Amino acid sequence: MPALMLLAAAGAATLASSRPSQAAEISQFTLDNGMQVVVVPDHRAPVVTHMVWYRVGSADEQPGKSGIAHFLEHLMFKGTEKHPTGEFSQVVAKLGGQENAFTSQDYTAYFQRVAKEHLPVVMGFEADRMTGLVLTDEVVLPERDVVLEERRMRTDNDPASQLSEASQAAMFTNHPYGHPIIGWEDEIKQLNREDALAFYRRFYTPNNAILVVAGDVDPDEVKKLAQESYGKVQPRAETAARVRPAEPTPRAERRLVLADARVGQPSLSRSYLVPSYRGNQQESVALDVLSQVLGGGSTGRLYRSLVAEKGLAANAGAWYQSTALDDARFGLSASPRPDVPLEKLEAALDEVIASIAANGPDAGELERAKTRLVADAIYAQDNQATLARIYGAALATGSTVDDVQNWPEMVKTVTADQVREAAKRYLVTSRSVTSQLLPAKTEAQGTQKPAPEKRS
Repeated sequence: MPALMLLAAAGAATLASSRPSQAAEISQFTLDNGMQVVVVPDHRAPVVTHMVWYRVGSADEQPGKSGIAHFLEHLMFKGTEKHPTGEFSQVVAKLGGQENAFTSQDYTAYFQRVAKEHLPVVMGFEADRMTGLVLTDEVVLPERDVVLEERRMRTDNDPASQLSEASQAAMFTNHPYGHPIIGWEDEIKQLNREDALAFYRRFYTPNNAILVVAGDVDPDEVKKLAQESYGKVQPRAETAARVRPAEPTPRAERRLVLADARVGQPSLSRSYLVPSYRGNQQESVALDVLSQVLGGGSTGRLYRSLVAEKGLAANAGAWYQSTALDDARFGLSASPRPDVPLEKLEAALDEVIASIAANGPDAGELERAKTRLVADAIYAQDNQATLARIYGAALATGSTVDDVQNWPEMVKTVTADQVREAAKRYLVTSRSVTSQLLPAKTEAQGTQKPAPEKRS
């Protein structure tokens, strides 16, 4: 079943926190039709992860058509002229493999994990549905209802997801990152067969795709198989520079409050507009280190200050979404202990931010953060699928194989002054959206209970 990937909201591992420090002999080449291919050898088991990434995500959608990228991801499982609906999935299952797909703001990806001898089979299926998809109203309209139900389950019925969606919209007032990957409900309802086919024909073309094969394979063999399958697919659209409306420099702090009867534990979160790795590599790596200094588990400054020392919070952390084509978000979060007002918790959080911006990390914090980031990059090499995702996400957002491989060395060179300057420049209230998630008060407490706000 297709999967919706909400990287930022979920705090999932990003390119920055999981890059391999010494990848194997990576091979890369481009087919005659423009399809980029990356081969990541991993000979520990006779298994291969096969991924096709399209350089298109929710931020590339036409205004008024939010959700079409994710909707098409669902529809890509509906069959082609050569292979009826369900055949691809049935074959993968019979082979003992795994498959799925996901959509982000900047890319859409499809993958299978199978025994290495079955690589030609999944290549053939994936190449076929690159241009051979067959869509009728009989399959499109019911699947639209599936997406609407997914939205209801994931967002509309979850106050935390509602607030996260609102926070993102408040952060990006002009850039399309402001609309949700799954789309706005009213716009999803209007999506139709013609919308899906137009999006498919425009973006699903080999010259807009990246093939990543990680596993027990020989690069020359992969090249031969890729030429025999994907190499036969003719480009049907010209690719263009991915230019989105720029987000203006924010000048005013934004604050959101959502109270809901379903909330059992209040929480505080804040995000800041910051550059991504593609936007500014040096500052991005400093922000990576800053996120570890602040949110590196029980040794992070937020946890030590708010939880261990002051006893104000039950938990506290930080994250940074470095893998993006355009500007990204740096986030903080904390949940108060019982009877601790959010205002008091926020004041303490502000003190931590002010201190790091004024003085930077101490020597121990800096070394722990850098060691943890590099270690995470090394550990990532133990997972074949993670390796494939790292390279696919990097290339789909404008980075290169060299960027991936050089990142750990960049981390090692980050100084305390660079971390301090990153905090001073970017962790300022004018660049922030602060969100409070609260239990709804009853009428007896003096506040009327608010009405509820209006794959994977």
